[in-house]
Amino acid sequence: MADQVHDLTPEDVAKGMAEGRYLLVDVREPNEVAVEAYPDAVVVPLSSFDPQDIPDSHGKQVVFACRSGKRSVTASLAAQAAGLAYDNHLAGGMLAWKAAGLPTKSGG
Repeated sequence: MADQVHDLTPEDVAKGMAEGRYLLVDVREPNEVAVEAYPDAVVVPLSSFDPQDIPDSHGKQVVFACRSGKRSVTASLAAQAAGLAYDNHLAGGMLAWKAAGLPTKSGG
């Protein structure tokens, strides 16, 4: 069976984070994060991506995020290839997050 990546909406992700169910992993580069960041996300840039760099989620589901939703799929597939069951991503990325009116923070 091929690896699959599940699309989550910004609202799903924000609710899951607020409830302590999701750990958001931002795979954008530091210069992007410095401009605009997801609140409470862990940054693991895709350019040097190593699934082992993802901190222990303490039972939370890992959700990958990027700018538009492409790199987050790549990261999820890479994590699955490494044997980790991280198959969720934020569909539409930061663009969808902002379009949904969800908060961002500046300065990473």
